[in-house]
Amino acid sequence: MHRIVAVVLALAALVAGPARGAEAGEAQRWARRAEAVTITRDDWGIAHVRGATDADAVFGAIYAQAEDDFARIEANYLFALGRQAEAEGEKAIWADLRMKLFVDPADLKARYAASPDWLKALMDAWADGLNHFLATHPQVKPRVITRFEPWMALSFTEGSIGGDIERVSVSELEAFYGGRTVALTEDETGARFREPTGSNGIAIAPSNTRDGHALLLINPHTSFFFRSELQMTSGEGLNAYGASTWGQFFIYQGFNDSAGWMHTSSGVDVIDEFAETIVEKDGGLFYRYGQELRPVQVRTVVVPYRTADGAMAERRFTVYRTHHGPIVREADGKWISVALMFKPVEALSQSFLRTKAKDLAGFLEVAALRANSSNNTLFADAKGEIAYLHPQFIPRRDDRFDYTRPVDGADPATDWQGLHELDEAPRAVSPPNGWVVNTNDWPYSAAGPYSPKRADFPRYMDTAGENPRGVHAEMLLRERRDFTLDGLLAAAYDPFLPAFDRLLPTLSAAYRALPADDPQKDRLAAPVALLEGWDRRWALDSAPTSLAVFWGEALWAKAGPAAKRAGISAWDYMAERSTPQDRLAALDAAVARLQQDFGDWRVPWGEINRFQRNDGAIVQTFDDARPSIPVPFTSAQWGSLASFGARRYEGAKRYYGTSGNSFVAVVEFGPRVRARAVSAGGESGDPASPHFNDQAQRYADGDLRPVYFHPDDLKGHVERVYRPGA
Repeated sequence: MHRIVAVVLALAALVAGPARGAEAGEAQRWARRAEAVTITRDDWGIAHVRGATDADAVFGAIYAQAEDDFARIEANYLFALGRQAEAEGEKAIWADLRMKLFVDPADLKARYAASPDWLKALMDAWADGLNHFLATHPQVKPRVITRFEPWMALSFTEGSIGGDIERVSVSELEAFYGGRTVALTEDETGARFREPTGSNGIAIAPSNTRDGHALLLINPHTSFFFRSELQMTSGEGLNAYGASTWGQFFIYQGFNDSAGWMHTSSGVDVIDEFAETIVEKDGGLFYRYGQELRPVQVRTVVVPYRTADGAMAERRFTVYRTHHGPIVREADGKWISVALMFKPVEALSQSFLRTKAKDLAGFLEVAALRANSSNNTLFADAKGEIAYLHPQFIPRRDDRFDYTRPVDGADPATDWQGLHELDEAPRAVSPPNGWVVNTNDWPYSAAGPYSPKRADFPRYMDTAGENPRGVHAEMLLRERRDFTLDGLLAAAYDPFLPAFDRLLPTLSAAYRALPADDPQKDRLAAPVALLEGWDRRWALDSAPTSLAVFWGEALWAKAGPAAKRAGISAWDYMAERSTPQDRLAALDAAVARLQQDFGDWRVPWGEINRFQRNDGAIVQTFDDARPSIPVPFTSAQWGSLASFGARRYEGAKRYYGTSGNSFVAVVEFGPRVRARAVSAGGESGDPASPHFNDQAQRYADGDLRPVYFHPDDLKGHVERVYRPGA
């Protein structure tokens, strides 16, 4: 019966919308494939997908994702393929050009054709699942991509949208290829207070747990509604649960029945700029390399875009490349090229295969593909093994050179010299202290006193340094031997804000040094007293939290650009180099803003910091007059492990969160894996769905729900069982 319904729906869609390109034979093939797939929706709307083969599971998983939020799937591939301007118009041309410098459809098609059969089968199933969804849901109107092709999966192989390429400045790219001066954005200069992306990961060995089972914290900090929560199971040994970025067919951060993995953004230097010496000769362009002149590679890139009246137009660009990579900007009379990882087949293979690894040895075997450039990994398994692993794609370089700045592309000594072996990178495997952690900080505190030693590695192994979250996490993990699933969860939401523990004494000192007759002495006396009496812990009813956050943001606005120019962290700059006058001026500004927006500078944090989800739009519009939920935790910038990246938006006075804690899980690897999890808002992007916002209060409270990982866990919690298309 399911098969008949699916075929009828698919054929009806062909009649209603032939532009989707599905012929009757394809629709029948998709319906036959759907017969091998079962989707079980639990009472939170989460899809538990079971297929006969891994490819069947991929087909079902991507179909279920499309049911929940096709718009976000398409948005991610418009970005990854450099096709945003086809939907959004001229404003997206430069971001599209950036992607097209690296991603060429003809190249991806050739790589797909040469892929191993098992991976090609997964890519075929991925495209089939999305096309089957579109054929059976004619009411869903794609903005641009009406048909997905298998090779497209190779454009987006890593779970964080944008990845390495996103570090290339769009403003500087526009200045170079647009032939005009373009001011850097506040994000690019460091002036805007920006919620740190990345994540927290903690793995705890059995020796440090009450019940003798390894534990894992999965705590990505991303934009909200960025990933789907789901389970993928097959008859070929796949059984993975966790967060899958919209449009991808693997669990990016999660666990299987015996092992779990959590990725955090790494500070390893794997993107380098080369200053090229360009020479015009005989009507051509060359670049100097050692004693020779090499021809600059020149090609034309076409960027289609939608005009204001809805018609299509295009911009054509002549773009340049050396053996280092594409030219992306100009500086000091030199053309700047960028080198970064581009191994789409290996990266997609590694992303999927690691979800089937049963232990650390199996995980490391997959890591030997060396196609992960930007993610640290925290790992735990049922054998009790835990590990911190550095990214595996790390170019070998001459450490004499400072690769945080453009190096001389004419000097062959600056070139990449192959890749480091896995055991040449920092790592910590089952250290004696019984825990490993990473908060997007350096690897040299990953295991307390048993961490890798900075002096043993090249400088380019880390550019992140320390951060307040790392200090906070180590404080919680040190000397503790009784962790449970609930205990790890409590640590993940510990309210201490260590950045203010460091910064506020400098404010007090600046205030104490004021002359008695200075107007600020009286004006700031009460605000300083409030902050000095604060325990440095966030809470819904805490007015000091509000004042401290507003003060910190005001101080950051001035310190951020200076810190970036000095090449140090903003925290270090604010603590060590901000002037007393800057600290006091920032407090004046914070008091004034609170007074203006809320009528008093003593405002409980919960009155300001809110979660609101009004519609399914990718870019939310916030409204103080509409319902919202108070959130106690702050930005990760101040050392809160639980992160809520919020700010004031146009037309609103309250802060509304758009990033930070998104999918959060704690996992215990006993004889039977056990887990709890929560996602921001809910699983569905449809405001009419009961699962659009059903997790919002749990999210704000840090009240993670039980995960239904095992079939018997689902009993009594099943909302619907069906096949794709039925």
